Amino acid sequence: MSLCTEVATTFTSRFGLTADGVWSAPGRVNLIGEHTDYNAGLCLPIALPQRTYVAARRRLDRRLRLWSGQADEPVDVQLDEVAPGHPGGWGSYVAGVLWALEEVGHPVGGLDLVVDSEVPVGAGLSSSAALECAVASAVADLFELDLTADDGGRAALAAVCVNAENTIAQAPTGGMDQAAAMRSREGHALLLDCRDGSVEHVPFEPETRGLALLVVDTRAEHSLVDGQYAERRASCEQAARELGLASLREVPAHRLEEALTRLGDPVVRARTRHVVSEIARVEQSVEALRRWRIRELGAIFDASHASMRDDFEISCPELDLAVDTARARGAVGARMTGGGFGGSAIALVPWGDEDEVGEAVVEAFEDAGFRTPRYFAVDASGPAGRDA
Repeated sequence: MSLCTEVATTFTSRFGLTADGVWSAPGRVNLIGEHTDYNAGLCLPIALPQRTYVAARRRLDRRLRLWSGQADEPVDVQLDEVAPGHPGGWGSYVAGVLWALEEVGHPVGGLDLVVDSEVPVGAGLSSSAALECAVASAVADLFELDLTADDGGRAALAAVCVNAENTIAQAPTGGMDQAAAMRSREGHALLLDCRDGSVEHVPFEPETRGLALLVVDTRAEHSLVDGQYAERRASCEQAARELGLASLREVPAHRLEEALTRLGDPVVRARTRHVVSEIARVEQSVEALRRWRIRELGAIFDASHASMRDDFEISCPELDLAVDTARARGAVGARMTGGGFGGSAIALVPWGDEDEVGEAVVEAFEDAGFRTPRYFAVDASGPAGRDA
């Protein structure tokens, strides 16, 4: 039974009624452009084939009854009681979406909802954004908000989800994850300009060039709520203030060294060097993809990982080992992906060598005494939408 069918069946067993429909949204993996989104920079994610599904039914009151296949306890809350930090846990990501829609003037109401997911939680693959965007798609359809038909509406929904996560779930997010879940296109990477919110779809079908994109979930603990993400963001904002700029996006790559001489704190300098060089690497990656300069793309991946490890300091031993092992076993390029401090790595590997490279990483982790990682190959998939 597909997960789409399962959530509909579970909905009926939990609530005694048939769901009005089933919606889903993808996880995402970022090809390149880490910690650039909140610096008004560029990033290049793809939507994953792994998705989060919600079965939902509109209510006539303002009660939210929520059940998750990944949580032990259901959530039952009145929409008027939703506030920063309430409800807590996973329910805040769902309730927050309805709250955020009302904040921008869209009339919504109560909901019965069941959620289940294929997106690994805590792997740095945006399970929270997938949940938010699946819920946003469902609510937009159920309450006839006319926000899913075109990219403008989808961009507005993505912004709603960002507000929900930042304000109600109280988890920092820069917006790339939600844009990837709402605005991606199958067979393409999403070039997102976080300064103006514009997007461009860049063909990404590595199998046509004899390659596969391998994701390695290190299963190292991954959390953005422990203050590390906020510290990195604060350093970037401090750098922009000291340079008299609105954001680090305004530092051209060719003026980076000059800008660094104006920053007194060596940590702030290192953070700035990563962000400015990473934005340039996104531009270089897009050009390499358009011309299918694979070796060049691999070298850019490698440089990105070194920057995140050394300048932004968001890697960890598990991520470094996954990247180094993949390279040693024939990957064209490899890097950590996502917010860091755990999570996943990606590697461009020869088509057909996915298991060989993945098993080499598993063996290396075993030798190092780390938890057994998970690995899987992915394609660039489609955005959030209705499934049934």
